[in-house]
Amino acid sequence: MISATPDPRPRTASPARPAPPIGQATRGPLHMIGNAHIDAVWLWPWQEGLQEARATFRAALDRIAEYPDFVFTCDSIGYLAWIEEHDPELFDALREQVRAGRFEIVGGWWVEPDCNIPGGEGFVRHALYSQRFLVDRFGRMASVGCNVDPFGQNAVIPQLLSKSGMDTYAFMRPQPHEAELPGPTFWWRAADGSRVLTYRIPHEYCSPAGHLGTHVGKALAQLPHTTEPLMCFYGVGNHGGGPTRANIDSIVELNGSDQFPRMIFSTAAAFFDDAADGDLPEYTGEIQPHGVGCYSAHSGIKKLIRTTEHALAAAEKWAAIAGEVAGMAPVTGEFETAWRQVLFNHFHDTAAGTALPSAYDDARDQLGEARSIAARLQNRAIQGISRQIAVAPEEGMAPLAVFNPHPWPVATTVEVEFGAQLGRGAIVAVDDADRRVPVQVARSSTVCGGRRVLVVPVELPPLGYRLYRLYADPASGPVAERGTVLENEHLRAEIDPETGWLSSLVHKASGVDLIDDEAARAAHAAVLDDRTDTWGHSVVSYRDVIGRFTPTSVRVVESGPVRHVVRVDSAYGSSTMREDYVLVAGARHLEVRVTVDWHERLRMLKLRFPTALTGVTATHAIPYGHLERVPDGHETVSHTWVDVSGETPAGPAGLSVLNDAKYGGDVSGGDLGVTVLRSPPYAWHTPEPLPEDGDFEAMDQGVQRFTYRLLPHDGDWRAAGTPRAAAELDQRPVALLESFHDGPLPQHRSFADVRDAGNVVITVVKRAEDGGGHIVRGYETDGAAATATVHLPFLRRTVIAEFDPHEIKTLFVPDDRALPVVETDLLERPLSGSEDRPEDTTLDRTE
Repeated sequence: MISATPDPRPRTASPARPAPPIGQATRGPLHMIGNAHIDAVWLWPWQEGLQEARATFRAALDRIAEYPDFVFTCDSIGYLAWIEEHDPELFDALREQVRAGRFEIVGGWWVEPDCNIPGGEGFVRHALYSQRFLVDRFGRMASVGCNVDPFGQNAVIPQLLSKSGMDTYAFMRPQPHEAELPGPTFWWRAADGSRVLTYRIPHEYCSPAGHLGTHVGKALAQLPHTTEPLMCFYGVGNHGGGPTRANIDSIVELNGSDQFPRMIFSTAAAFFDDAADGDLPEYTGEIQPHGVGCYSAHSGIKKLIRTTEHALAAAEKWAAIAGEVAGMAPVTGEFETAWRQVLFNHFHDTAAGTALPSAYDDARDQLGEARSIAARLQNRAIQGISRQIAVAPEEGMAPLAVFNPHPWPVATTVEVEFGAQLGRGAIVAVDDADRRVPVQVARSSTVCGGRRVLVVPVELPPLGYRLYRLYADPASGPVAERGTVLENEHLRAEIDPETGWLSSLVHKASGVDLIDDEAARAAHAAVLDDRTDTWGHSVVSYRDVIGRFTPTSVRVVESGPVRHVVRVDSAYGSSTMREDYVLVAGARHLEVRVTVDWHERLRMLKLRFPTALTGVTATHAIPYGHLERVPDGHETVSHTWVDVSGETPAGPAGLSVLNDAKYGGDVSGGDLGVTVLRSPPYAWHTPEPLPEDGDFEAMDQGVQRFTYRLLPHDGDWRAAGTPRAAAELDQRPVALLESFHDGPLPQHRSFADVRDAGNVVITVVKRAEDGGGHIVRGYETDGAAATATVHLPFLRRTVIAEFDPHEIKTLFVPDDRALPVVETDLLERPLSGSEDRPEDTTLDRTE
């Protein structure tokens, strides 16, 4: 576990000068924060961003040497790691100025991430690895959060900051014309009650290279006339640079004028120390929006980020378990290497889709490295566990081990490419309790080699595995054809061949048909005119429908004992789309697998889900939480799910739409829309005109694939278990064809589970960064207090943990079972007093 001395929050004196003019006493003081906003990637590649960081920090050291009162502020820890690697001499010089209080480090995150696209655990890792880096290299952590340029701020940020050693936060977007706040300085509170002292930077975070009179004047025009402390950032930025001599000289000059407040060469920490003494208002909720087109620009990077985050989280779980049951050595450092690649690509212009095309080639490779590390370590862990399972030899049997990454039971299907070992006929699976389940044979992705896809229904124990024995099944009979109606014991869905969309979706338990048949005949796959720039500046909603995808084919492609699949092919202009509607026996959701081949420019594709609900409440997933928003048709951002719940003549009901790769969308009454893609030019920022000859490269051209699931329910989304259902889509079971061998493990085992609290989702089980134990992290999903029994048989522990509404909770489970489990912050530091009084946070027992 890490520890650090408190941030000393150094102050610097203002330039020596006579007593201020009388006018200065009526406003301010104005803390001037010298900085250089450095876009690691934007209109240039990361290699150029690295060079700009080096040049900027050298220039900052020169200004420090020339001006005894000047202070420089840096807000991205990843840049310091760059300098340490590429220019150790410069890094040592920076470290000296940090000790002297002349080079302030704020932010506590690896880069300035987009604050809507990363997952909750992604934000945790920003602070975990960044603050550890600062403690190790500088002996202190950042206490000021600072993220000036992202295009909106999610509502969980105050909790993420306050549990990561940061009690203050500075940002700029959205600006006053985009989002009203109670003042420039306020307490920002998260839904769990955490709060941080927050400041919205006026005007701009960077400045021209010359005189600052106009820059400061515009900043003051956005600030109240008050004697409370204010803060203004200055310095050449975006492509780096930092404060110039002209900047600094003009501050000294302006400080002698009664037209400006008293101006102090200062630090962000010093400003917040001064501001904390005032009587400040409080604000709760998200701070949105800015650039709503960012939620959907460049589908590829958003899917890569989502899938890589979840691949790493799953691999960490299996590596932790394999360390205990299979002797796998700790791989904490390799996971950090992979996570750093993810964190770098959270950078706002990368994740938001607003960078150059070449940036996404680099991002593909960097995230590919992270995914490769995750896949390699997960395979090592799962193979290590699977080798321990006793599998007796048996003629005509093929063993299949299936691993569930979630600490709750999961019933689903897995698909396995299989050869002709069991013949070419029907196959049956038998589990460890000798229960027989049919296996459906589907077409392979290849036409060579006699391979097939086996679709196997599985019922898996919490965070564990089950072994299935596969046999040829000559007694299997034919299955009746069911046409374009998909039906099981929970759902009945009917596809209209004329529209290619559902004309009915019945939740059988309540008898509610959720589809508004008249609205369903309008465009399900709607094409909109979208001539807004890459960011979607000044846009509130996208509503200009100019066409729709129309069906070219509706046909059954699978009909068997496990699932029924209806394929709808459709077209618009030069583009095509395929939606495979998949209903599995026993499933409570309808899955739709989508392949889009898009060749339109300055257009948008939305999938619309009109319902028959009235009095709708719209709820959206956000990082490690959820939020209700007014269903007013405005474009907004969501994470893994969106829900509309309301009334029907048969009673309360709703529809959750789960996704594995999409973020943008809208809700208008009971009509929910998911923005699939946009096709503006790369990095087009109005008012820059488009080329008159139309020669530009548009985004999202070609093939992309994603999956969404429709989860009907009665009541609201809490009763449907929507957050867990969404997690099951993002992290799916792993199936491994095994061989025969002896071993100490049974054919069915759970390594961890959460009991008594369906509203607690455990997202992290991993080795602690400093060893000595394991970290277990989860969050409360429903906004209701919970007492969760966290059963950890692989560690021979059971922990009873109290979760407040909306709380993210982290537990450290020591290897030494004589030591108590303790609650930690997100940096894996024990909460004050938790070592001495574990009963205040957890009750644990050794098994």
